[in-house]
Amino acid sequence: MAAPLVEVIEHLVAGIVDSPDDVDVRVKQTRGGELFEVRVNPDDLGKVIGRQGRTATAVRKVAGAIAGRGGARIDFVDVDRRS
Repeated sequence: MAAPLVEVIEHLVAGIVDSPDDVDVRVKQTRGGELFEVRVNPDDLGKVIGRQGRTATAVRKVAGAIAGRGGARIDFVDVDRRS
């Protein structure tokens, strides 16, 4: 289920940010299940999180609805691409 969900998350986040080419979604296996790590340009992190986390919450809810019963855990990370 990870591959289709990665594409959905990338599509949602790319529509929000100014630098859609910098959006990168990685899947990590943790004890609690799959964790989707969304990396964006540092300048776009505020847009992805939104006011009081509303945008991030909305992305999590949509991804969770698509994921189904288990839901989806998503972390938003800013990564300086110059390093």
